Amino acid sequence: MTKNVRVRFAPSPTGPLHIGGVRTALFNYLFAKKNHGTFVLRIEDTDQNRYVEGAEKYIVDALNWCGIAYDEGPGKNEAFGPYRQSERKHLYKQYADELIASGNAYYAFDTAETLDFHRKDHEAKGKTFIYNWHNRLKLSNSLSLSAEDVKAKLDAGDDYVIRFKSPQDETLHLTDSIRGDIKIDTNILDDKVLFKSDGMPTYHLANIVDDHLMEITHVIRGEEWLPSLALHYQLYKAFGWEAPEFAHLPLILKPTGKGKLSKRDGDKLGFPVFPLEWTDPKSNDISRGYKEDGYFPEAMVNFLAFLGWNPGTEQEIFNLDELIEAFDLSRVNKSGARFDPDKIKWFNHHYMQEQNNDVLAELFKKSYSELSEIDVNYIAMVVGLIKERATFISDFWNLSHFFFIAPKSYDEKASKKAFKEGTKALMLELVSIINTVEDFSVENLQTKIKGWITDNDIGFGKVMMPLRLALVGALQGPDVFDIMYMIGKKESIKRIEAAIATL
Repeated sequence: MTKNVRVRFAPSPTGPLHIGGVRTALFNYLFAKKNHGTFVLRIEDTDQNRYVEGAEKYIVDALNWCGIAYDEGPGKNEAFGPYRQSERKHLYKQYADELIASGNAYYAFDTAETLDFHRKDHEAKGKTFIYNWHNRLKLSNSLSLSAEDVKAKLDAGDDYVIRFKSPQDETLHLTDSIRGDIKIDTNILDDKVLFKSDGMPTYHLANIVDDHLMEITHVIRGEEWLPSLALHYQLYKAFGWEAPEFAHLPLILKPTGKGKLSKRDGDKLGFPVFPLEWTDPKSNDISRGYKEDGYFPEAMVNFLAFLGWNPGTEQEIFNLDELIEAFDLSRVNKSGARFDPDKIKWFNHHYMQEQNNDVLAELFKKSYSELSEIDVNYIAMVVGLIKERATFISDFWNLSHFFFIAPKSYDEKASKKAFKEGTKALMLELVSIINTVEDFSVENLQTKIKGWITDNDIGFGKVMMPLRLALVGALQGPDVFDIMYMIGKKESIKRIEAAIATL
């Protein structure tokens, strides 16, 4: 590539960032880094009616949490700023005027009532109303009115929009990096509004102007923008600008594989669809986030990378640097990618094993008041023993509570299985054996207890099951000797004696 690669992620601050948006940001980031380029964040807030307080900060926080921070954008390396479209308002009118001057756009004075009448009239006849070449001369615009009438309306301050003049009887040949060659018949295109009566541009005009001025070389965006590709290509042509390369990412589908993933799907099936927790500023409704639900950002990034892309190998675990190295737009699929809530748990379990035990111990300690007085180094040792069975930090307590507090009850089914005739006598003898162990290490415990069992031909199950039940309260947990070593000699004997007295 001869040009410096510049890509942009351009969300609207209308609420929390959906994970589909995170996936789009991630693919832009990976492409930029793979090609030693620049990842730009631009906030597309031209629709001030839908602006939501706190949404822009949420977007930035979400990208930072995922580890895909932007190189250039609001408040950061503002070489092409400003990066909020509302702050670029003064730029767009001149470009709309330029299109009118070149004959590629026109003023339209039609009232909302008139357009609504035409829509309903078409619907009644089983047709769809399209404002374009076939009816534009019958409507109120600068193509159907005289120059004097147009000037009079503008001078009088009449409301107007500026529409793009889509061509008639042409075939557009477009290229998409993922979908290949696309042909579009211009006769089916409507004359999109580029500039609104409130003095703000529509997405289409602002998007093209900003991408050009910010020297964006590749536009990687969601499939929902594919219908706009024809207009955007035509706008570049009308301005005489070189168009960037376009790539439209596949939809993220519901877990069933049918339809686009929505918040409702997450609510129904019990998983988040947002990276971070979000509190709606108007209703105070709280939407769950992957961060607060206990997912690691590495798991989310690894999972999202595989929604619509594959490396062409059997490898599934990729850190961010490995994803950058492997990423290739040509390996992005055209078809939608099914969201699998169990798969991201699988990734989270993997990344759990890679986390530092000391860091996990600090997080675990903060989460449970029962641990407030416990030495964090001890907690870290416990974490090292149980995290292989955990997917989330919230799993830790159920997997490890017996390292911190003695059982107050015993699993009924396990008790019947473990404590039989003669078990109490064996347990009393076991206490005597444990008392003889001076160096209370895992190795010494194994040698002494297993030696006693073998020498007396007892059968391991007759000892190990009731021992585990006495220590844990159930037939679960890591190696029994690890548990005994961790809780110590005195506590081990105390728990065995308690079980003998209770069961």
